[in-house]
This record gives sequence, structure tokens and C-alpha cells, in this order.
Amino acid sequence: MSIDLSGRVAIVTGAGGGLGRAHALLLANRGAKIIVNDLGVMSDGSGGSISAAQKVADEIVTLGGEAIANGASVTDQAEVEAMVAQTVRQWGRVDILVNNAGILRDRTFSKMDLADFRAVVDVHLMGAVICTKAVWDLMRDQKYGRIVMTTSSSGLYGNFGQSNYGAAKMALVGLMQTLGLEGEKYNVRVNCLAPTGATRMVEGVMPREMLDLLAPERVSPAVFALCADDAPNRKIICAGAGSFEQANITMTPGLFISEGDDAAERLRASYDILASRDGEIVPQDATVQGKIELHKAGFDKLSPAHA
Repeated sequence: MSIDLSGRVAIVTGAGGGLGRAHALLLANRGAKIIVNDLGVMSDGSGGSISAAQKVADEIVTLGGEAIANGASVTDQAEVEAMVAQTVRQWGRVDILVNNAGILRDRTFSKMDLADFRAVVDVHLMGAVICTKAVWDLMRDQKYGRIVMTTSSSGLYGNFGQSNYGAAKMALVGLMQTLGLEGEKYNVRVNCLAPTGATRMVEGVMPREMLDLLAPERVSPAVFALCADDAPNRKIICAGAGSFEQANITMTPGLFISEGDDAAERLRASYDILASRDGEIVPQDATVQGKIELHKAGFDKLSPAHA
């Protein structure tokens, strides 16, 4: 059964090119009305022009869809709130938010200026927070919302020279996990996408044949699926070159050491057991870790306050 987004309204940030453009075009092709948001900056965050967003909006309209260009900065709360208000005035609702806007300022941590660290965190993390906050109550009230956070393998697994980017991207996973819990009863589902796409951020780093395989259009089906009525909740979907995977934050069974002056030494001697993935789980929320640890310590009956 095909996914139909007819009547749905989507905001896609950073949609003036690359992954965001591909996401916006696919959502529009399947019926969604699109706010094409892009500040029009360079990959490091400098400059600014709405022309890129307008070009994508015009492309959608030419193809028979509905779209409006918007040049709000995702780090400016007032501008984002005005963008959401514009969307509601135009189409009456907001059903989908794809937090895609981002910048890069790569350096090793020892050489990185803290201003560059803050800039990347502000756009990737706080930009997603500001945009999500602006639509959150609307989605709760209408009992429908699909939000996609753009994380990265740099955050999930680390990448040399990207401490700022990786920190921001992993923080989005934590944001997604909690918002997914808070939005669940309101039919607001929140997921993460970890894309591998050929965008201007990686041009010049990879050979042309690799860039062709990593076309953004091969990533966007994951976003599309996460915006569907039957979208999952609190998943981390990896996508690139037409392949798709799921990343999980897992917890091994570990071992019980208890206390004692040599507890640290016994733990050090047991790293292999600690790391064994036989029987690992994906905790459903933050309480699971404590419950498991109390159980291993012999405390099987949690008080009502901790149940």
C-alpha cells in the first residue's frame, strides 16, 4: 500500500539543496504541501540568501505541488515562530517537521575555537529544538505529528575532527528519545535519520563515483517513511546509497560486583564480560537501567515511587 501525504503540511529546514531539497521534493511528490526553509548560507554558516529556498519551491510548484520558500534562521526563535505562523495561515496546520538544517566547522578539538563549537551546536541541536518547540503544541492539539531529527554516524560512532558536530548529532538522539515518549499519547512520533549523502559538505572529499551512489535521493525514502501515518516512534534509521539500517542504543547484561575496596579492580578484570553482547537489550526508557541494576543487587520489589 503506497504512502499518501495528500493534505499533509510539512516544514523542511535546510531544504535549499542537498538532502533537504531531496526530502522536500519527495514529500511534495506524494502530496504534501511544503515550507521550503533555507537561510541560504555556505556550509560553514556564512552568508545568507533565500534564493536557494525559492528555487526549490518554484521547482515543486512547476511539478504541480504546493510550496512556499522561507528564509528563517533555525537559531532565531522569533523567525521560526513567524515561519510556523505563516504555515498555519496558509494551510491551517503543520503535520510534519524535518529538522535538516546544518553547518560544518571541522577541526580537531585541540585546534577548535569554542565559537565554532557553539555555532555547530546552535544550528544542529538548538535549531532543531527551536523548530520543534514551535510546532509541538500544534501537533499535540491536533493529535498528529511526525518529526524527523537528522542525526549522524559522527554522533553515533564518532568521527575524527568533528567533536562539535558529533556532540550535537548525538544530543539529537537524546532529544528524540524523550520527545518520542512525551508525544506518544498525542500521536506525535519522533524519529532520527542518520544519512550518508553526497552534499556540498562532502564534495571534494569523495571520488565522483562514490558521490553518485550517495545521491541524496537515495536517502529521502527513509524520511518519507518516517513521515507516514504508520511511522514508527523513537527509531534511528541509517540511510545511504539506497541501503537502510537501524541503529540502537543497547545495554549488555553486564555483571554484579557489589561493593568492596577492590570493586574497581574486579571491574577492570571483567571488561570482557561487561562488553559481551549476548543477551543485550534496547531499554525502552531511562528507568530500565536502574531497575535492572537493583534486580541484580537483589532488590526485586520497587516501591510505588520507583515502579
